[in-house]
Amino acid sequence: MRTLRRGMSWVEIIALVLAGAAAGMINAVAGGGTLLTFPALLYFGSSPIIANATSTTALVIGTAGSIFSFKGHFPAVRPWIGRMVPVSLLGGWLGSLLLTRSGDPLFAALVPYLILFATVLFLLQEGLRKWLGPPNPDAQPRHITTPWLAVGFQFAVALYGGYFGAGIGILMLASLGFLGLKDIHQMNALKNLLGSLINLVAAAWFVASGMVDWSKAGVMCVGALAGYYLGASLSQRIPRPLVRHAVTTIGFTISAILIYRRFA
Repeated sequence: MRTLRRGMSWVEIIALVLAGAAAGMINAVAGGGTLLTFPALLYFGSSPIIANATSTTALVIGTAGSIFSFKGHFPAVRPWIGRMVPVSLLGGWLGSLLLTRSGDPLFAALVPYLILFATVLFLLQEGLRKWLGPPNPDAQPRHITTPWLAVGFQFAVALYGGYFGAGIGILMLASLGFLGLKDIHQMNALKNLLGSLINLVAAAWFVASGMVDWSKAGVMCVGALAGYYLGASLSQRIPRPLVRHAVTTIGFTISAILIYRRFA
C-alpha cells in the first residue's frame, strides 16, 4: 500500500480526515467530538496519552471555523466572557498538567455520569426554569444562579477539559442554560469560545511536553476545520427545538458509550 511520510497510509489519512470532520461538526453543536478522534488515533497505533494530546491539538485548530460562524452572537453574551475566560484558561492548564503528571483514572471514571447528569439537566432546564420563575426579558442574560457558582462550575469543566475533554460542551450548555441564556445559538457561541480556550491551553502544554504526533494532528485538523465551520453554520439554520433535541441525543449517546466501555 502506498504511504506518505512518517508511514501514514492513504487509508489512515482518509479515516483521520473523516474522523476530524465528524468531530468538528459534533463539537460545533454540542461537544463530544473527542469520542471520534480519540478512538480513531488509538486504532491507528497511537498510545492513549499521545492520542489524547494529538486529538486535542487537531481539534483546537479547527475551532476557528465555529467561532467565526457564531461571531454575531457574542455581543449578547459579552458580560460572561470576562468572568469565564480566566477560569477556563486556568482549569484547562491544570487539567493537562494532571494528565501528564499523574495519570489518575478517577476523574475519567466519573466522566460518563457527569455527562449523563448534565444532559438530563439540559433536557429538563426549560421546565425547571419555569418552576423557578419566568426569565426577565429586560436582562440579557438573566442571572438565575449565583454568578460565582457558575464560574466555579466552569473551572471544574475546564479542569476536565484539559484532562480529556469529551463532553465539555454538554456540561457547559447545561450550566449556561441555568444562568438564564435562552437562545441556543448564543449558548453555542459562548460554549465554543470557552471550549476553544480550554483546548488551546491544553494543546500548548501538550506541545511543550512533546506529546503531539504532528503528522496525524495535521491530517485530522484539515477535516476538523471544515467540520467545525459546516456544523456551526448548519446549527443556526436548523429550528431551535431540533438543535436542542440533537444536543440531548448526543449527550445521552456519549454517556451510554462511555458507561458501556467502562463495564465492557
